[in-house]
Amino acid sequence: MSKQPGSSTAAKPDTTDPADEVAAAEAPRPARAPGAPVLALLAVGWLAAMLWSTREAITSAAAGLTAISLSAFALPGVISAALVAGAAVALAVTGLLARRGSDRAALRFVVAVGTGLLVGLAAAVAINLTYADNATTNTIAGTSAAAAIIGGALAGARDSAPVGAVVTATLGALLFVVAFSRARDPLFDLFGADGSQASLVSAAKWVSRTESLLAGLLAGLLTFGYLTWARRRALRRDPATPTLRWPAYLVAGAGPGLLLLLAEVIIRIGGRTLLDLAGALSEADAVAQTSLGTSRLDNGIWVLFVGALTALIAFGRTLGPAPRDDEPETVED
Repeated sequence: MSKQPGSSTAAKPDTTDPADEVAAAEAPRPARAPGAPVLALLAVGWLAAMLWSTREAITSAAAGLTAISLSAFALPGVISAALVAGAAVALAVTGLLARRGSDRAALRFVVAVGTGLLVGLAAAVAINLTYADNATTNTIAGTSAAAAIIGGALAGARDSAPVGAVVTATLGALLFVVAFSRARDPLFDLFGADGSQASLVSAAKWVSRTESLLAGLLAGLLTFGYLTWARRRALRRDPATPTLRWPAYLVAGAGPGLLLLLAEVIIRIGGRTLLDLAGALSEADAVAQTSLGTSRLDNGIWVLFVGALTALIAFGRTLGPAPRDDEPETVED
């Protein structure tokens, strides 16, 4: 016997509570990263400057061994710039996606990784078209592309404001290191370099520590300033926006150091062949590559801890005294 339509096969009633849908739609969203397009332009400009300076240094050197050595010295700057550029451009693209209402986590991550891939491919093509065609060039191009993809993946996080703070602070720290190079010679004299080997080594350690300390301070202050700016903009648009707590400032302050350490991991994995070639040129080159690698690790660790502590202290100074509930109330007759 056939069943009549509308009897037992009738559609089940919708048990979704409209109040739950309204609450989900009105749930406060995390603060977005302000100024992401400008940050992306600055990061891409920095990457282009690193690629151009590396090309000029390699092409101006004598062919062969000198070019290999200079390529190994320039590789860290290119990789760190590609990592920051991939994250910054992906942050701008995902921010545009969020403004259009497409803010699903999976879609945001896929778009961020795809944007990093495009930045990496553009950098690799530029390197292959402008650099000499050899194994050194291919290593720089491939490692730069990988760094940009990883940077793009980092920008796929749900909370974009801390990511924007990390990218801003890292870019500021990289710019500071280049500007600090002009002060290294006077600092060598200040720290007692008198021409002897022992005094030069000791002075170099103190100069490196001073550079890392100042870079960490700058990174922490930039992180705090960016997050404060993002919080104020978010509150003006939506007073219900959740306020970032101190762990966000701590992690974001440590972010630039973590990015520098991540760049070092990418350099040692992707650029292993180039570093081995440069280290095999002579005993002095091997010592130089080992020393530079150790210095980069120390710099990343210093920036990590100093940046995190600086951002946390700066945030703590904005907190007022907690209200006291145990004060006795005065009773008037």
